[in-house]
Amino acid sequence: MDAPEVRYAKSGDVNVAYAVMGNGPFDVVFVSGWVLSNLEVAHEGSAVDFYRGISSFCRLILFDKRGTGLSDRVHGVPDLETRMDDVRAVMDAVGSRRAALMGFSEGGPLAILFAASHPERTAALVLHGTLATFTRKEDYPWAPTAEERADFYRRAAPIGTDEWADDALKGLAPSINQDPEIKRWWRRWVRVSASPGAVTALRAMNVEIDVRHALPAIRVATRILHRVDDEDTKLGEGQYLADRIPGAELVELPGVDHGWWVNSNQLVTEIKAFLGALWESHQWDQIESERVLATILFTDIVGSTAKLSEVGDRAWRELIEKHHTLVRRQLVRFAGKEMDTAGDGFFARFDGPARAIRCACSIEAGMRELGLEVRQGLHTGECELVDGKVGGIAVHIGARVAAEGGAGRGSGLEHRAGPRGGPSDYPPRGMEVRIIEQFVDLRDRRILELGCGDGRLTRQVAPLASTVVAIEPDAARIATARRTTASEGINNVSFRVGSAERLRLGGARFDVALFSWSL
Repeated sequence: MDAPEVRYAKSGDVNVAYAVMGNGPFDVVFVSGWVLSNLEVAHEGSAVDFYRGISSFCRLILFDKRGTGLSDRVHGVPDLETRMDDVRAVMDAVGSRRAALMGFSEGGPLAILFAASHPERTAALVLHGTLATFTRKEDYPWAPTAEERADFYRRAAPIGTDEWADDALKGLAPSINQDPEIKRWWRRWVRVSASPGAVTALRAMNVEIDVRHALPAIRVATRILHRVDDEDTKLGEGQYLADRIPGAELVELPGVDHGWWVNSNQLVTEIKAFLGALWESHQWDQIESERVLATILFTDIVGSTAKLSEVGDRAWRELIEKHHTLVRRQLVRFAGKEMDTAGDGFFARFDGPARAIRCACSIEAGMRELGLEVRQGLHTGECELVDGKVGGIAVHIGARVAAEGGAGRGSGLEHRAGPRGGPSDYPPRGMEVRIIEQFVDLRDRRILELGCGDGRLTRQVAPLASTVVAIEPDAARIATARRTTASEGINNVSFRVGSAERLRLGGARFDVALFSWSL
């Protein structure tokens, strides 16, 4: 069987290589793991058995992630939001309105985030040998620490060598790693899939991946496949996903191999039964929930009334026009969607927080050139979609975050402290403060932190701040926060048990408000 014809879809300025196999009644998009290409050389070895099996009952859409295989090489490390754009671009190019997503290994987090953010385009989700995060967390003990992973990479053979390729095959497919024919094909496959630089960039991206917060937001039928003796990704990681994705079912399969190209008929049989049943029962086009995971941005000019009085009506109208043009230009640049505007404020939606943060930073910088100051609020959470409009508690929280920002230097930033119900040590300590300080200087500021959890962020901002008032509804977590903060010699924090709905601050004023996930 010859490899399918390769075509290209444009995703921004990047050409994403793709191919289509089969002509079944429904579409399936394969998001593969690591750096492995799904085109050309992949079809010279055992991977073709998987492609043939899946494409026998559907239209299978294959693509190479940007920076790998036949897709364009890119500068820097693409985040998951950018890669979601690539999936949409390929689906649009082949005319796929809605498809099942198969996320295997490192491709799983991307498929998870896509399903949570775009349920209107996701009919079902199939995960195999995948995980929620690459770095150990309190509630995620299976992954190595960042230091352990870095040490492993230091001790590994140089990328691109036969030794490196052979070690990778042994770890991913131990049952076939001694087969000379397989080994020759594998070495060629991994080398044409990615350069050493691309492999290094992927390692850097993987350390930052954490989609635990997205799992409860998935509202499509989900099947999780996991081989019980997979040493690369532990069975417990598959169970973690199944426990947190609503309605998901975990299927435990015999075997030690992580690689989907080994004994692929085992996977094909399960996937065919699952997706076939959905199609036959006419559930493919059912969207069970008008809820999506999104990041909300609110902007507002600080002191607009005073500025109007200062410059006069005509100059103010011209200034507002420049303001609107600048905001809209940045929304286009960072793939934000304008939901509403009123007076001098904007309400926008993004697929994820990274772009929203960069957009907000660019807006703030542009406003300074116009002689304006803006108050901005960001929040990531589940939003309700009604007639194309976005609503729900996440929108109200985003508005309150913006409203809490102090005049002149006010900015609000929702801090994701991990999935509901548990603390997180992602991002690495210190990263949150670096992001927040892109918005506002924290030095000598009066800070209000809503939803401080166990005090992780509190302990980072307190040394910079004048004072911190930290509020959390969970008394046990407040106790932990008090204890750990005291142990670090921090004494400028006032902890209070309370909730966002019943704030009693006695008229206290703050320069910066940080709104955390736990509320």
